Amino acid sequence: MTDSMAIPRIRPVRPDDLEALMALARMAGPGFTNLPPDRPTLEGKIDCSRRLLSGEKLGGAIILGLEIDGRLRGCGMVFPRLGVDWPFYSYRISHTTQRSSIDGRMVRFPVLTLTNDLEDCAEVGGLMVDPELRKGGYGRMMARSRYLFIATHRALFGDRVVADLRGWLDDGRSPFWDAVGGRFYAMSFAEADHINATTGNQFIADLGPRAPIYVNMLSPEAQKVIGKVHDDGRAARALLLEEGFREEGYVDIFDAGPTLVAEIDQLRAVRDLHHGLFAGGTITHEVRDHMLVKGSGADFCCVPAAVEAASGHIRTDPSSADLLGLAEHEPIGYLTL
Repeated sequence: MTDSMAIPRIRPVRPDDLEALMALARMAGPGFTNLPPDRPTLEGKIDCSRRLLSGEKLGGAIILGLEIDGRLRGCGMVFPRLGVDWPFYSYRISHTTQRSSIDGRMVRFPVLTLTNDLEDCAEVGGLMVDPELRKGGYGRMMARSRYLFIATHRALFGDRVVADLRGWLDDGRSPFWDAVGGRFYAMSFAEADHINATTGNQFIADLGPRAPIYVNMLSPEAQKVIGKVHDDGRAARALLLEEGFREEGYVDIFDAGPTLVAEIDQLRAVRDLHHGLFAGGTITHEVRDHMLVKGSGADFCCVPAAVEAASGHIRTDPSSADLLGLAEHEPIGYLTL
C-alpha cells in the first residue's frame, strides 16, 4: 500500500458506527450470523463489545472496525471465550466400521456427534469487508488485526482459538438445514437463520437431535455440503490456514460449515509480533508492508505502515505515525503483513 491510497485504521467499534455496521450486514447476505441486518441486535453487539473492552466477563464478541477516511468499511470479531452464557455445540465428524459375522462384509460410514469440545476456546469471526475493497488487501489486514488484538491481550484468552466458516448455501437454501434442522422445526432456513443471528443457536441445541446422525441416511445433496465452505468464505479459509488453523473434523450445527482450530501461541501473528519503542523521526519510503499496533482495550489501534526497526527502536512513515497518534518513546508492536 502506498500513499496514493487512503490508509486504513483498525480500532474497536463505537455506538456511532451502528449505521455503517448495518450497511455491512446488508452486504453480507444470509448465513452470516455474526452480523445480522437487525438494528437492535447490532446495538446490543456494540454494547457487549464495549463492556468486554472495559473488563466485564460475559459472552459475546469484541468488534473491531476498519476505518478509512473516517468511514467504517469493514469489521472483524474476537470472542474471548465460548460457552460463557450457553453451552457451545458443534458436530464432530467421526467414522464407524461394522463387520458382518455371516459373510465378513465390512462397511464404514461417517457419523455426526453433538459435542461441547470447543467450549472455553476463543473464536474469531464476523470478518466482513466492503466488496469494493476486497482486492486491496484490506481483508487480510482486518483478519490479522484480530490476532494482534489477541496477542496484545493474551491474558484474556485460553489456549485455543476456533473459526466457524459459513456453510454452503444454494440460492439462499441450506441443504444441510433441510435434511437435519428442517426436520425438527416448522420453519425455513431463512427464518432459522434470523433466529440464529439474533438470539444464537441455542434453540437448535435445545430442540434438535442429540443422538448421533448417520450421514449416509441424509440426502446426497446434504452429504456433499458437510464441511463445505460458502463461496464467499473461501478467501477467509485460505487466510486461516495460512495463519496456522487446521481442520479437525468439526462442523457447525446450523449449516455444517467447517470449524477450524488453532493453538493461540502457534498463530503466525502471535509468534511473529515484535515490540519496541517509537523512535520519533520519519523514514522516507512508504511501502506499508507491516502492521503497527498500540494501546489496549478501547484504545487498541493498528494501521498498515512502513517500518524500520533496530535495537528495540521503531521508525515509521509520518502518515502512519500521525494516524496512530504516536508519541516518541511510546511502546508499540509491529508485524510483517
